[in-house]
Parts: sequence; structure tokens; C-alpha cells
Amino acid sequence: MQNIENLIDSLHLEDLKNQLHPSIFDENDDYDMLIIRIPVIAKELGTKSFGFIITKEKSYFFNKTQNNFEELKSRFEEPYKLLDKNIDKMLKSFINYQDRISEIEELLYENKIKENFMNVWLELKLEILKIERILLKTSNTIENFIDYYEHDETFPINHYMDLHEHIERTMRSATLQLSKLDYLYSFYNAKSNDKMNKMIYILTIISAIFLPLNLIVGFFGMNTSSLPFTGGTSGTLYAVSIMGALVLITAFLVQFWRKKIEK
Repeated sequence: MQNIENLIDSLHLEDLKNQLHPSIFDENDDYDMLIIRIPVIAKELGTKSFGFIITKEKSYFFNKTQNNFEELKSRFEEPYKLLDKNIDKMLKSFINYQDRISEIEELLYENKIKENFMNVWLELKLEILKIERILLKTSNTIENFIDYYEHDETFPINHYMDLHEHIERTMRSATLQLSKLDYLYSFYNAKSNDKMNKMIYILTIISAIFLPLNLIVGFFGMNTSSLPFTGGTSGTLYAVSIMGALVLITAFLVQFWRKKIEK
């Protein structure tokens, strides 16, 4: 095993040890280096990189936990099995995002959306964008790997094409969910604006009703002589009647204007 470590460039060795190294396929004279990075979808979104060294006779997997190289039984089959297992797990885990977005959509349609909508929306948006960005690099790397080895008779091209298809499928799903999130955001804004317009409309009606009342109260509250209805015993009744009539007239005018606007 010491021989393979001596064969590898020190910079490549640092790349293999890096837990967050992006996907890359590097061709060399003595060996080729393949690093595949995929999202790990759990309670919190994370990533995981798998590093391989491929020589003309063998393949090696760099175990980051034990910080050493493990010689694989087959040159291409073992790397495929390891990647396939983890990519398939990622593909199934991504369904959780679809379910969460569908749940938000139903709540919006039923007008039962929670107050933390924007926080949830932003969290989903950022996580799915990150997944899409990671998978784009991974897809290009696997494609380059396939193009380089497709003429090798021992290379199981169909297996790696299957891996590439899984990555592409998850990317398409991510793009679809991002579009759905944008639609939900627009729908949420439309509903919020509608509520705001209704509140402004109600406040406008209240202001329109109380404005003439304030005018009457202010008029009769002046400290001047010869005010109407101050000499008789029914002055308050007259003032209240005038205010009631103004309220009715204002309500009629508001209703009339509303009907004209709706037309």
C-alpha cells in the first residue's frame, strides 16, 4: 500500500483527504484520480466526497475515516457499487423535499399557511439550490470519466451511464422543485397583497364614515356663540340625527363607488 501512496502527488493526496472537495476527474500518466461529491440529505443537509485512484491494473478507494487507501477487488466494478449505493440513497432521500413542498402547497390552497412560511421557503430554496449546484459538477465529472474510459474493454459503461442518469434525474427534480417554490412564493405574495388590500379597503371605509362625524363633533365643539340647536331642548337629538344621516349618506356613496370600481 505504501507504493500507491508514494505514487500519488502530494496535492492530489490533499484533495483526497478533503471532506468537502468538489467532484473532479484528473488524468495523469501513472494514475487517474476520481473524486465524486454528493449531497447527504438528513435532518441537516451535508455533503460527502468519495475519492478513487485508478491505475492501469487496479483501483484504490481512499478511506477518509482511517486516512488510508483500500485496494478494491475490481478496477471499475467496486467503485461503481460504492457510488451506486450512496447515489441511490440520495435519490430516495430527495423525495423528502418533494413531500415538504407539496405539503406547503396544500396549506396555501387551503389558506392554512403558517406564519413561518418565509423561513421554511428560504430554507428549502437554499438547500435545493446547493444540491443542484453540487450535482451539476458531479454530473459533468461522471460524464468526463465515461468519455475517457468508454473505449476500455473492461469498463462497464452501462453501469456508469446509470449513475449519470440518476444524478441527472435528481437534478431535473431539483430544478422542478425550485420552479415550484418560485410559484408558491408568487402565490403567497398574491394572497398577502389581497389581504393587505382588504385591510386598506376596510380602513378607508372606516375613515370615510368617521371623517364627517369628526367634522360635526368639531363644529359643535367650538367655543363660539350662536351655534345651531343650542337654544332648544332637542339640540342633541338634532345633532345626532344629522350625524346619523351623514353616516348613511357616506355608506351609500362608498357602496356606490365600490360597485363602479368593480365594473
